[in-house]
Amino acid sequence: MTKAFFSSGDVIADRRADYARMLDEQGDSAAAAELMEQALEMAPDWAAGWDLVGSFHEKAGNVSSAIAAWRRLEALDDAGVFGARLKLAVHDAGPAGEGTAVGYVEALFDQYAPQFEEALIGKLGYRVPDLLDGLVAEEMARLELSGFERALDLGCGTGLMGERLRAKVGHLEGVDISAAMIAETARKGLYDSLHKAELVATLNARRADLDLVTAADVLIYCGALQPVLSALLPAMRPGGLVAFSLEAHEGEEALFLRPSLRYAHGVQATRDALVVAGLEVLRFETAVLRFDRGAPITGILVVARKPVVELSAANDGAEDGNVAA
Repeated sequence: MTKAFFSSGDVIADRRADYARMLDEQGDSAAAAELMEQALEMAPDWAAGWDLVGSFHEKAGNVSSAIAAWRRLEALDDAGVFGARLKLAVHDAGPAGEGTAVGYVEALFDQYAPQFEEALIGKLGYRVPDLLDGLVAEEMARLELSGFERALDLGCGTGLMGERLRAKVGHLEGVDISAAMIAETARKGLYDSLHKAELVATLNARRADLDLVTAADVLIYCGALQPVLSALLPAMRPGGLVAFSLEAHEGEEALFLRPSLRYAHGVQATRDALVVAGLEVLRFETAVLRFDRGAPITGILVVARKPVVELSAANDGAEDGNVAA
């Protein structure tokens, strides 16, 4: 987090924290935690310090001490910038909460923005925008669509998805929770409009004016799909498409929170959520999305369509009393 490098206000505590980071980088996380505890005796209300000592304890295998540190952090960090609640939830020490951890995600990507593309594409082999764009293009050809009048790119980031959408869309909007990400993508001139906002709130403010919605590597921070899908459908025109990615797992749980603080969604549970929401599933595929510490991250790629004729509308218009099938 950006705040992780803010001074404690005590020169000696800051110096010990610097030494602790060096020890951690050298692989001695237990010694780093011990030194960081000494720093916190001098600056007991230093939220970033409690975040650091928690991470050092976790790396050293001392989970109980990590949990104690994150509980203290949670009490100090009202905005949730350091994601203490999520870190506790990973270790079954508390609930993750509903929806996106806005303070944490915003701070994460504000910090990440300047090096986002270099890290994600150059180092992690990120493929989601290309994969989603390929599926959308194939469905456009199958459905004989020449383009989209109005599209919304949720979690637009630095515009990696927007670069691929631009030629297909008349009016392209981007929304992101991070002001720094918005600033980065604004320099590219890809989007007709850009907004800093949370995605469910953005969708709830729309009414049936979108014929394409994309969310590349975004819903992995949102938790349960149902609130997102419930907000999505009213924002889309009949026949409109949505394309998004998720991290996948093969278990029975609908979702679980990974140590990366990203959510993984169950494959079957995701299929079921789409059907329950009333979407027509056009494409549902699994693929390697990127690599994390050298390990492949498998995900779900979805392209779905809002029905051209909604069931309730068809039923309302039936004069003979028959229910539309």
